[in-house]
Amino acid sequence: MNRTEKLELMRSTGVIAIMRANSSDQLIAAADAISAGGVRVIEVTMTTPGALGVIEEATSRYGDSVLFGAGSVLDAETARAAILAGAGFVVAPTLKVAVIELCNRYSIPAMPGIFTPTEALTAWEAGAAMVKLFPASIGGPDLIKAIKAPLPQLEIVPVGGVDLTTATDFIRAGSAALGVGSSLVSQKLLDMGDMGELTRRAEAFIAAVKAGRGK
Repeated sequence: MNRTEKLELMRSTGVIAIMRANSSDQLIAAADAISAGGVRVIEVTMTTPGALGVIEEATSRYGDSVLFGAGSVLDAETARAAILAGAGFVVAPTLKVAVIELCNRYSIPAMPGIFTPTEALTAWEAGAAMVKLFPASIGGPDLIKAIKAPLPQLEIVPVGGVDLTTATDFIRAGSAALGVGSSLVSQKLLDMGDMGELTRRAEAFIAAVKAGRGK
């Protein structure tokens, strides 16, 4: 997929699964389960053991059927390593222009973390494809509405505080997609091997996004 196709998949799916796992085997099994439920965009955090190897293995296994990206990227060096391992997008918890510039050099969507309108506009002007509102639990959907009022061009992805009780409201507030962590893929479910529950949760989040979009 090229950059445009990756962004379109992120928008159309509406859910970006944020995965932290204790092993690559757990992550691959979880990816199978949630992709069966319709979630085809997965962020592998750099706090995952052997994250670069996991990304390389996953992208080789799934090809274009599932889009894998790197999360918790703190600097341009890590972003480049993740991209060379096959990451299709890069997510950061903070705003660092050097990370955005590096991603643009490789035509990879960058999603830096922001919380204020100033940070959001700075990220957008630096070439960020989308911005990650973090932690979205502080301010909630109303904060997205407030930021988008003067900055409607922003594509905002809330992370933190997104679960099945808030997902539809976040979409209605104008979110381009949702970043969903443990409320979709928890370590407890991974340890239990309950892949059926992961598929069910993925389907529920996809349904919540559709409800928020009036579909």
